[in-house]
Amino acid sequence: MIDKAKAATATTNEVDFELEISSDSETVEGRRQISDAELKSIAEALIFVAEEPIGAESIADLIDVETDAVEKAISKLVREYDSRNGGLQLREIAGGWQIATRPEHHENVRAYLRSKPSAKLSLASLETLAVIAYKQPITIPEILEIRGVQSPSAIKTLLDKRLIVAKGRKETVGRPMMYGTSKEFLIQFGLKDLSELPSIEDFRDLAGGES
Repeated sequence: MIDKAKAATATTNEVDFELEISSDSETVEGRRQISDAELKSIAEALIFVAEEPIGAESIADLIDVETDAVEKAISKLVREYDSRNGGLQLREIAGGWQIATRPEHHENVRAYLRSKPSAKLSLASLETLAVIAYKQPITIPEILEIRGVQSPSAIKTLLDKRLIVAKGRKETVGRPMMYGTSKEFLIQFGLKDLSELPSIEDFRDLAGGES
């Protein structure tokens, strides 16, 4: 009887211990407690290695911390980069963050990029992209009316490069497909959103267009 009582007590204690651990875990709510300095370093590293602009919420989910904490860390990083007066900056692009070169160094960066072989846009594709960017959503017949020449191959090229996407059909005769720029377009041109569109004259330099 005594042995049974001891066993029952031990089992009860084990249950109590498990409940206590469970209770402690719930109070943490699955969020890590790390220092501001460590969080800032982690955020910078993730922004640097990300192939596309990465948002504060994505970083928070990845490392299991609160989004507000990540946003504060990124704000500090932005101020630090700005105070360095170096060649890099932290920019908000297409809803995320990316480490980019500063505008005052763009001519030197472009000169370097032009010296490397790359898949450039043809002049026809570049002109078509500019029309779509500034007039979106727009149909192929409307692009033809503006450019004065057919653009089927240019449209295909831009779709293949994921610079434009279909935006539904226009409610008119024939219901032609409408096109607009994509998130990839914002990323490739380093734009936060469409309000930062450069002048049409700058498109060729930015996209590396060739005639």
